Amino acid sequence: MLQNYTMMKKQVITLSVIIFFGVTGYSFATSHDETTEAMKLTPNIENGKKTYELCATCHTDSGWGKEDGSFPVIAGQHRSVIIKQLADIRARNRENPTMYPFSGDDVIGGPQGLEDVAEYIAQLPKATAVGQGDGTQLAKGKKLYLEKCVACHGDKGQGNAISFFPRIQGQHYAYILRQLQWIRDGRRKNANPAMLALIKDLDDETLSSIADYVSRIKVER
Repeated sequence: MLQNYTMMKKQVITLSVIIFFGVTGYSFATSHDETTEAMKLTPNIENGKKTYELCATCHTDSGWGKEDGSFPVIAGQHRSVIIKQLADIRARNRENPTMYPFSGDDVIGGPQGLEDVAEYIAQLPKATAVGQGDGTQLAKGKKLYLEKCVACHGDKGQGNAISFFPRIQGQHYAYILRQLQWIRDGRRKNANPAMLALIKDLDDETLSSIADYVSRIKVER
């Protein structure tokens, strides 16, 4: 069983690497190039803190967002994930109109600006209180999480910075559910196709059980 799990994990990570580096298209190429450049730079955390003052308008000073899921927890997220998502939004490879006015070069700066603000966000203390579901399907959610999600997001929802898999522990239930629904329904252009393949046939109730389980994973300090 352990051998099968290890093989599955290698296959998913390999596919994700192919997806990240191999997809064609101007917007993807642009976001990939900017992500790669930003990741090589040395962060200026003081500049990142200054830039984050604008981000705090929605994500709050703590980076814990809002428990109703309207704005996600971003505090403690992997620096690589933050950089990639911001670059995707800037290149319009991820649809997020709310973020468009706050993510441009004129606001954050170029790759150095991405690196700076991502480093500041990554070092913020992780959330200890998040919005949760009704708790009625946690056993089902755990079973599905271990079957479909653990290979990429880890047994504790810790993600994988190298592979750009986000940390999802300590995230609001409503936000997780919305993203699962959008990925399933094709509303996130930058979604990992490997993830889409795993959840494309799941209904809202099933996705809700996964989201509720994830929202209750103990946050690692």
